[in-house]
Amino acid sequence: MQALTILYQDEHYVAIDKPAGMLVHRTRIAEEAEYAMQRLRDQLGRHVFVVHRLDRPTSGVLLFALSSEAAREMCAVFESRQVEKRYLAVVRGWTDEAGVIDYALREEKHKEAQQALTRYRRLATVELDTPIGRYPQARYSLVEALPETGRMHQIRKHFAHIFHPLLGDTTYGEGRHNRLFRDHYGCERLLLMATQLRFIHPYSREPVTIHAAPPEDVRTLFAQLGWTEALAVTLRQDMHGGDTVQASCNLAPLP
Repeated sequence: MQALTILYQDEHYVAIDKPAGMLVHRTRIAEEAEYAMQRLRDQLGRHVFVVHRLDRPTSGVLLFALSSEAAREMCAVFESRQVEKRYLAVVRGWTDEAGVIDYALREEKHKEAQQALTRYRRLATVELDTPIGRYPQARYSLVEALPETGRMHQIRKHFAHIFHPLLGDTTYGEGRHNRLFRDHYGCERLLLMATQLRFIHPYSREPVTIHAAPPEDVRTLFAQLGWTEALAVTLRQDMHGGDTVQASCNLAPLP
């Protein structure tokens, strides 16, 4: 069994690069599936505690706590929106250069909709000479998204709401475009990657930034689409703290 890639670890927290298709923890609907919490526990030889979640088909930075106390401290940081989360996504169509999606989301049918806000910036576009429906070409955008809230499937639902659904999304996306990427590029995954997590450490009060580059298969796809330089520029900006999207997340030291 291949070990999980550890991106960050100290005495309180550990972050991994979660593969696409892996659950964060056991659920009633997929009890037999492999999940990250168990894999990391076995790899470290100690208990780990869930701090936040990524959708099963989403890859990238996933943070765990190494004690229940550390989990409570970090969950409070997430709940107070003191965490900056960055994602890369491929969506149908050409989005605006930048935008804010402020659209309340309902996580379950019987519950009230909750405030949800996602900021985004378009990084690159491509037009393929492949007819889709009544259009002679197919257009796609590479975007960077910063969700300021943490609702279930927020990024996927928000981009579907503005008619730019994510590629590879079998729930909120479009089958014709998913099939195009599967048939032409062998891409069978959701094109959503959690590339950065940034926060003030609850114990040291120092800023922490954790990065995860897109996996090799996604980088190969981006090269085929002519997005290698756009990806490199974005990753360099993230590594050097560049503010690519204005976010309201307050990363001042915690009291």
